[in-house]
Amino acid sequence: MDDRREPAVPAVRVSDRDRDEALGVLAAGLAEGRLGQHEHEIRSKRALQARTAADLAVVTADLPAPAPTRSEQDRKDLREWLAEWRYWLGGAVIMSGIWGARCAQKGEPTYYWPVMPLGIWAAVLIAIAIWPRDMDGSDEGDDGRAVAR
Repeated sequence: MDDRREPAVPAVRVSDRDRDEALGVLAAGLAEGRLGQHEHEIRSKRALQARTAADLAVVTADLPAPAPTRSEQDRKDLREWLAEWRYWLGGAVIMSGIWGARCAQKGEPTYYWPVMPLGIWAAVLIAIAIWPRDMDGSDEGDDGRAVAR
């Protein structure tokens, strides 16, 4: 089963989709050389006959979940980037509220100081969006060491 989802309760009956996901993990294991042809056939039959999540977990327990596809990774990156913009918006509301309260105390509008931190924060978020990425999605330089983004 795909460990990107919530772990299944062992006594819960599995669906056809759960079985298909397990078969995908088994197919990836076969393609990567983690399973032999005979063992793949045996496990596939067990996966198709599995009734509960515990039955299915036994079949794939020693295999890693397949790496996400490029489109799945892109969707995940977009969700994270949009979440950062929601944090930015929350920061903008809080800082503008502080600025507005200070203006109310003084009785006149003052310099809108939140423009600096919000502008810098927005520039960083835009830079993250347009910064080139390796095609394999890793953050490593040519020498194999991690590169800070």
